[in-house]
Amino acid sequence: MTRILKGVFFATTVLAPGMVFAQTNLTIESWRNDDLSIWQEKIIPAFEAKNPDIKVTFAPMAPTEYNSAVNAKLEAGTAGDLITCRPFDLSLGMFQKGQLAALNDLPGMSNFSDTAKSAWTTDDGKTTFCVPMASVIHGFIYNKKAFEEVGVEVPKTEDEFFAVLEKFKTDGNYIPLAMGTKDQWEAATMGYYNIGPNYWKGEEGRKALIAGEQKLTDAQWVEPYATLAKWKPYLGDGFEAQTYPDSQNLFTLGRAAIYPAGSWEIAPFRAQADFEMGAFPPPVKNAGDTCYISDHNDIGIGLNAKGKNPEAAKKFLEWVASAEFAELYANALPGFFSLNSTAVKMDDALAQEFVSWRENCKPTIRPSAAIVGRGQPNLDLEMWRVSANVINGTQTPEEAGAETQKGLDSWYKPAK
Repeated sequence: MTRILKGVFFATTVLAPGMVFAQTNLTIESWRNDDLSIWQEKIIPAFEAKNPDIKVTFAPMAPTEYNSAVNAKLEAGTAGDLITCRPFDLSLGMFQKGQLAALNDLPGMSNFSDTAKSAWTTDDGKTTFCVPMASVIHGFIYNKKAFEEVGVEVPKTEDEFFAVLEKFKTDGNYIPLAMGTKDQWEAATMGYYNIGPNYWKGEEGRKALIAGEQKLTDAQWVEPYATLAKWKPYLGDGFEAQTYPDSQNLFTLGRAAIYPAGSWEIAPFRAQADFEMGAFPPPVKNAGDTCYISDHNDIGIGLNAKGKNPEAAKKFLEWVASAEFAELYANALPGFFSLNSTAVKMDDALAQEFVSWRENCKPTIRPSAAIVGRGQPNLDLEMWRVSANVINGTQTPEEAGAETQKGLDSWYKPAK
């Protein structure tokens, strides 16, 4: 009888109407500190509205500190349940050390193509360990008012591109191209990786480099440097000492006509520029050529293999894999494009312009991102440096190709 009474008491108290169930707390580790308010005000509330028993905290750290800090937390067992994944080798290393869990069986993973998952899948293609969230696309953002004033059209070929730059230089009211070489990474990321795919034919060339069928001394890898060298007269006085923030300011203040860009600039440029902007993909060498764009897998999210709340964390990841999240994220962060196979309608016209290039251009990722970027000297860092040198005029395109290939040969042997 006592046992029955205790059961009745349990049912009428624990299961009483209005009862607040115990919450599960999830923490997301991330480097995207710029996105804190968006997660707090838009993304997390949308999830918690449907999952009131799960409370999510977005806990970003400084981007430059993330790699070492999140690894230290994972090794110490103090990392959050959810780990924001940088693309390719950093996250692959976490998986190989048993820090990230396999997600092949997670509901919703079928919403992503093999290309979308490639940045977070093992080399043999068998295991995916992060849910793809977004990619970024490279191209050029331009000042529409400046184009109208000088009377130029959006260029489609390289000859047209340089003709536009020359017109702006002659006009004298705008710096033709807003980019410096002091920080080096822009020279490769917004320069070489931006225009290069039209030369090495995107994935065809990238995969051939990995297979050892092409070398960085081949014409298709050297010619983009020669084109970059031709940018020098249009970068403005003192570009060698110009930092990344300097270039951003020159463009958003209306002092430059064209900005070699990654789509991640869209949101901050919207907040800072008071003129209408447009965008165009890297011009092709000749009219009618197939165009290629760097549509680079940029960010995913994975499951801490030793996290304390795996079931709740998987529920969140399942939601991240949904079409609802894809649309919410793409519109909350214009310029970060969904990798979900479901078409996403975006409200921002400039973001829509970037993503529309996928209809006519073939996508690829940065050539130094996967496999050939694992050793020392690091190919990505080497390409930053030589791209800046070529633009500065301190290294020839041929020397840049020879130096990067020599560094690659010193440690990389293509699989037979």
